[in-house]
Amino acid sequence: MKKTFVFCALALAGLLVAPVAPALAKKAPPVASLDTDNDGTVDVNEANKSAEALFTKLDKDNDGTIEPKELQGRLSKKEFKAADPDNDGTLSKDEYLAVVGKLFKEADGDNEGTLDDKEFASKQGKALLRVVR
Repeated sequence: MKKTFVFCALALAGLLVAPVAPALAKKAPPVASLDTDNDGTVDVNEANKSAEALFTKLDKDNDGTIEPKELQGRLSKKEFKAADPDNDGTLSKDEYLAVVGKLFKEADGDNEGTLDDKEFASKQGKALLRVVR
């Protein structure tokens, strides 16, 4: 009887925790998830590294460009148009990284070249997070 109770309790705990675990994983502080050199901040190189990985993941057809559909809402139509200077309806990796650089500068409120969690919490920081993770 005790073994059955323990098993049921563990099974129930698993059902309660399982849906919460992915939500908790996504709420990791931005700096912790992007700070590859563990200095407590994110610089533009770290942001670009993460953005490059995301670009590769989003490029489902492996053609080296991303179409608006592949971006999955990370950029508005207006933002996409501004990021597509050759007006070909896609973003190359260089065009995508140019967006990252622009958003990084906008999020860097103190102009020190790095971002902390407070800067990521700003409107500009949240916009940057949409394109780097």
